[in-house]
This record gives sequence, C-alpha cells and structure tokens, in this order.
Amino acid sequence: MGATSHQAGAAGRALTADRPSAIRNVVLVGHSGSGKTTLVEALALTAGAVNRAGRVEDGATISDHDEIEHRRQRSIQLSLVPVEWGGIKINILDTPGYADFVGELRAGLRAADAALFVVSASDGIDGATRMVWDECEAVGMPRAIVVTHLEAARSDYTQMTEVCGEIFGADDPDAVIPLYLPLHGPAGPDGHAPVTGLLGLLSQRVYEYASGERVERDPDPAELALITDARSRLIEGIIAESEDEGLMDRYLGGEDIDVKTLVDDLERAVARGTFHPVLMAAPAADGAKQGLGTVELLELITGGFPTPPERAAVTVSAPDGSPRPAVTCDPDGPLVAEVVKTSSDPYVGRISLVRVFSGTLKPEETVHVSGHGLADRGHEDHDLDERIGALSSPFGKQQRTLTRCIAGDLACVAKLSRAETGDTLSAKDDPLLMEPWTMPDPLLPLAIEAHSKADEDKLSQGLARLVAEDPTMRLEQNPHTHQLVLWCLGEAHQDVALERLRTRYGVQVDPVPHKVSLRETFAAKAAGRGRHVKQSGGHGQFAICEIEVEPLPPGSGVEFVDKVVGGAVPRQFIPSVEKGVRSQAARGVAAGYPLVDVRITLLDGKAHSVDSSDAAFQTAGALALREAAAEARIDLLEPVAELAVLVPDEYVGPVMSDLAGRRGRVVGTDQAGPGRTRVRAEIPEIEIGRYAVELRSVSHGTGHFARAYARHEPMPPQIADKVREQAEKGN
Repeated sequence: MGATSHQAGAAGRALTADRPSAIRNVVLVGHSGSGKTTLVEALALTAGAVNRAGRVEDGATISDHDEIEHRRQRSIQLSLVPVEWGGIKINILDTPGYADFVGELRAGLRAADAALFVVSASDGIDGATRMVWDECEAVGMPRAIVVTHLEAARSDYTQMTEVCGEIFGADDPDAVIPLYLPLHGPAGPDGHAPVTGLLGLLSQRVYEYASGERVERDPDPAELALITDARSRLIEGIIAESEDEGLMDRYLGGEDIDVKTLVDDLERAVARGTFHPVLMAAPAADGAKQGLGTVELLELITGGFPTPPERAAVTVSAPDGSPRPAVTCDPDGPLVAEVVKTSSDPYVGRISLVRVFSGTLKPEETVHVSGHGLADRGHEDHDLDERIGALSSPFGKQQRTLTRCIAGDLACVAKLSRAETGDTLSAKDDPLLMEPWTMPDPLLPLAIEAHSKADEDKLSQGLARLVAEDPTMRLEQNPHTHQLVLWCLGEAHQDVALERLRTRYGVQVDPVPHKVSLRETFAAKAAGRGRHVKQSGGHGQFAICEIEVEPLPPGSGVEFVDKVVGGAVPRQFIPSVEKGVRSQAARGVAAGYPLVDVRITLLDGKAHSVDSSDAAFQTAGALALREAAAEARIDLLEPVAELAVLVPDEYVGPVMSDLAGRRGRVVGTDQAGPGRTRVRAEIPEIEIGRYAVELRSVSHGTGHFARAYARHEPMPPQIADKVREQAEKGN
C-alpha cells in the first residue's frame, strides 16, 4: 500500500467518533516479549498522541521508565490506547502475552473487530499464538501480521515471512503474503545490516525512515528488481480473493492492473478475513518522529480492517432467557453494551471498560446490569439497575471525559459498583443479555487462610471484589476439606491475586497446602463393642452397644441398621447410637477422613434405668466404631478424575508418558480437529494438583485439559501409609 494523507489526533482532548464507520477496534495478540506494548507506543507516537519525548502534549506522561520496563517484563492486563489517523478513531487493545492471563486476551478478542498478530523476528511463533490464530480463523475474525524485533542481530524478515506463511497459511499459503520488503542500511561490525526503510510492493515506491521521518522516493534499479520479483505473487494472491472474477483473466492476459484496484481488493479481502498481509514495524529511534512501518500499519488498520457495522449482528436474549431480535451496530438502536474489563482505582473506585454494541451510552444515566452464566465461578446471577458515573477515554495516565459513547466504540465507565466483567448493560425499561464469551477454566488450586483476625474480617469482601474483576478466577469453599480455595490459571495468576488482595483491598492471606477430599472405608467385616460406664456421684453414665461393620459398594455412603432384639437397647436410645456412629464416621477412624461405603449394624447392648442417657449412647456408639476400626484394615480412598487433554499430535507421546508417571490410566484417544488429539485418562486427583503448570511445560504451552470427578477408589498401600504418617504428625 502506498502513502496516504493523514490527520493526527489532537492532544489534550478525548478522541471521539461521531459515527460507527469512523471507528476501528483492533486487538494485539502475541507471546510475551514479542513487542506488543512497544508497538502500541510507536503507533501512538506516529499518530501524534505523544511527542518525541514520549509524553502526552499536555505534559502528562504515558508512563515513567520503571512502569514501561515492568509492563514489558510482565504485562498482565488488557489496556486500551485510542489513537486517531486519517479521521478514524482506532481503539488499540493491548493484551498480555502470558498464558496465565489468557482471560484478558479473551476480553480483548471480544471487544475487537480485527486482530493484529505481533511476532518477533528473533523469537519466532509459539504454540499458544498459533492456537489463538486458529480460534480467530474459526470465527472469521480479520487478521494481519506484523513482524517486530528487526533490530536483533539474528533477525531475518524474509525468513520470518516464510514461517508465517507456513504456520498461519497452512490451508492457503497465498493468503499470507508480505506487503513490503525491508530496505537495509550499511552492515555494522557484527555483520548485521539494520532495516532503515520499506520497499512497497504494490506502490513500487521506497519509504525511508533513516532520518527519523518517513521519506518517499522512487526505487533505484536494484531495489526495483527486488520489488518486481516479489510483486507478482502478491498481486496473484490479491486477485485470487477479488470479487471481480474476470480480474485474474485480465492479469494473466498481460493487462497491468492499476494500483487502486489492487489496494481496494486487498482491503476488502482483509476486512472479510480471507487475506492476511504481513508487515513490519520498529520503534522510533531517540529524537525520531515516526517508527519504521508504523504509517503503513496505521493505513492498513484504517483502510483494511472492518468497521464495527461490518461485524455480525449480536445475539441477545431477555434476562429470563427468552429470545430477542439480534442487535446491529446502530447508535439509535436499543442499548446493548458489555463490560470487558473491571478494575479498581484507589481514588475513583471501580472502573469498567465497556464495548457498546448497539445504542448510545451516556453519562449519569440509569442502566440495567445483567450477569448470568458464571455462577460456577462465584459470580451469582444478578439483575439490577445502576446509575453510571462519568464516561472517559484513556489518555496516558489520565482519563479524558466523554459526553457519550456510540455503538462500536469503547469507553471507561465509573461508579458501576455492582457490575462485573462479562455483564451486559442495557436500558432499564428494556433489559437485554448477551451470551457470555468462552472463558478458560481455572484449574490450579490455591488454598488460603487469613493472616490475622483483622484480615479475616476483610477477607470475604476482598475476595468478592477480586473475583468480580476476574472471571477466570473461581472461589470455592470446599465442603469436604473446609478449605478456602482460589482456582487460578497459573502461578503468575496466583501471585497477582495475592498481591491485589494485599495492595488493593488491604487483606493479607497465607497460602497453605491444598487438600484433596480423601475418604476411609472398611476393607472387610469387623465388630466392635462400645462401653461407656462412669460413676462420679449423682447420676452416672451407662451405655454399652455392640455393632458390626461391613463394606458396601462405592457410592453407598453410611448405612445404619437396627437389629436389637428384646429391648437390650431401649428404643429411645437407638437414634442416639446412630448419631454417635455417624458423628464418628464423619470425623474418620484412621487418618481423620470421613468414613464412607459401610453398613453399621447395631446388634446388642445394655442400658441402665437411671444412668443411661442420649449422650452416653452417642459416646458408646462412637467407641464401638473406633474399636471395630482398630480390628480391621481401613482403606484410604482417593478421588479419581476423568481427564481430557487436548494437544497437538506431536505432543501426544510425551503427554501419555507424563500421565503414566502420575498413576494415570489412558482410556482412549481421538482426533479433535486437524493436527490435534484428545487424550482421555483417569488419574488420581492428588497427582494433578499442579497439572495446569506442568502440562504447559510438557506441551510447550499448547496443551489444554478439562477435568471432572469420576469416583473414589482405594489408594495404593505405600502411598496410604505416608498419608497416615502425615496425619499422625499433624495430630
């Protein structure tokens, strides 16, 4: 694509759009360290949002040096950077590259209409980025590719474009083609020749950036030869996607297709999601006004990426689930907006990043807030009306006030104190609900306890606010182990959760070892006699009962049977014996875990007309069960999970070997799409406490798994003995 005139966004005012067609929403995707945040800053600089010193024109810094370095090292949240180019407002959504924060990536994909995949010329393309590409392809999201880190000594743009074609263009190699070739400057002492400009394949022009500003000129003969060699393939790829069926015949017949026709066809193909151009970009050098390739990238975004009205109509329903007509991107339509991110500000309170899909959102109006579908993660279904506060747009560290947010745009909304990430905002007299987007299942447990009594008092509220912000986190009060468990996506996710609890909500918690819900059962029939006889003046205590315990099939629970004859145990005390044995069963008889799958039969006993009581027979029943356990072999039962592991075919072997090393039993495999296999296995839950982290290592970040409880089954004796030893030490 060639040069076009542009208008830089005016600093000092919020960027607004008066119509949806003047908006582009683009999400940046790439692994950590690929250069996404640096690219965002370069685009903002080129678009005029910041000056050469990296500061917003009114003097507010985007971020200081330490903050930039921190974000580059560990970007963990979705951020919005609006810029303006050619009269078009571009909402750039910068997403984390760490797998632990894929929820933020999903939110960015939900809010955007196109994706820009950022790949490093020195690091290549990781498996997780390939998977996101496949997801975008499945839903037809338009995509383009930008190659970064061209300054690295080992970088090779030509080789990287070939890799992009092989990986991203596996089904159609002619749909992933570079639009520019690099113009290299003189080689340095290390032999590396830096990229100083671009050779435009369609325009057949040279765009030099060596001076710090984009300078356009005609190519010399050597440069023209390079352009000509690569231009034919690009033209054929564009024409193959053209809606003009006669264009290919004209081209093959020798006709010289004019550049405008090619550019128009290219932009339409990009917007349809059928052609994925490859570009390059590099940050501006100190004192430079523009980074290499940023003008070309902004031209592609504004000219080739789709407008919000080109997005498919959004399916909605009433909060009760009844269907409603789909909504389109119309500022005059019914209000339908979605909270894609929630954060807390120590001065302003909760701030919600909202994408408006239909209608117009205005400050200080009352909206209906509806959230459904995430009850399993601690987000209870809710429907309520709230009065929103001010609307604003990010501007460096500041927020610029907006008077409205029309369909297709994004804005920050203050004072939505009850809204959570994923909630739908609609008119209070016409409440609507969008279907929630797919969120990854948090599968790494973090058991926590309040550090002090003061922390315990604030813990509940702090955790509620934490999970409201992050739907990829699940809060569980385990009824069997009585532990408070935060389920997260990875170790970094856990660290961030603890840090946010401490710094945002003033709650200090201590991680504790996570427990699985073990059980106990009798391996064979046994008998026990409980004798509770005490005399200490006044009324004494007298109760004797004899029981028999026998194992039952798995899942039977605890069954109590009364076979007393002749009134040996008076009728009024039979429930007392049952209460005593059930209470003891709940406490366990060997290692402190609940006793299950047994039948306890009361056979005989003795009572005293004065000294027998409800409490005495409860105690006798518990003693009888403990005596029976002392005479029998007690099996420890461990929970077994059904595991479904989805990995690329090349990692099936390592995954199966890893499962076998965890006492897993592979029960089958099946194809789950091109090049991917689902491995189904049964595995003890005690072996997969950290599987969310370890699978990532085994599969190089490409594996995913789902788990479901299957049953409890006996634990191997050598492992059970270790558990009993630990239980005894704990006592």
